[in-house]
Amino acid sequence: MKPWKTLSRETILDCGRFLSVERHSVELPDGRVLNDWTWVIVPDYVNVLAVTPQQEFLCFRQTKYAAEGLTLAPVGGMIDAGEDPLTAAQRELREEMGYEAPHWVFLGQYANEANRGVATGYFYLALDCVPAEKAQSDDLEEQELLMLTQAELRAALLAGEFKIASWAANVALALVYLNEHNLDRS
Repeated sequence: MKPWKTLSRETILDCGRFLSVERHSVELPDGRVLNDWTWVIVPDYVNVLAVTPQQEFLCFRQTKYAAEGLTLAPVGGMIDAGEDPLTAAQRELREEMGYEAPHWVFLGQYANEANRGVATGYFYLALDCVPAEKAQSDDLEEQELLMLTQAELRAALLAGEFKIASWAANVALALVYLNEHNLDRS
């Protein structure tokens, strides 16, 4: 299979570092050309499911503009320009939750949208997290830090309480990793 080929790109909306939209002209493998292909650019991000030595899973209960009602969320945020994803994950855990972890598991990187760009998410599992400093979150939403057992976390995931797809994926991948590596913390 041949990939699509970008022939040209034009910025049609520039909202600063958080969002821009481009119009691409792309050539398909069969030679057809699409002259009005929309491409969305937002910063890449990290999500981290954190677990303490006592097998408590840290997550937030919060609101998000795009999610109706309350949602559960792992810690996460945007990767700064030039920042390594793991460094961003460690920074977000420290800033937003006030925790640090000596052991990190990379769970993968995933595009958010198959044909329109958007961003890539980098997912992590942080093991043996301990308090390090007072959280300094700059999030706009109110959030409450929760400590859940693995059974509670799994039940919340299956009940749809993680209302953002990347958050649900991060939690699911972490649970699979723990199960596959006999680190089940139920």
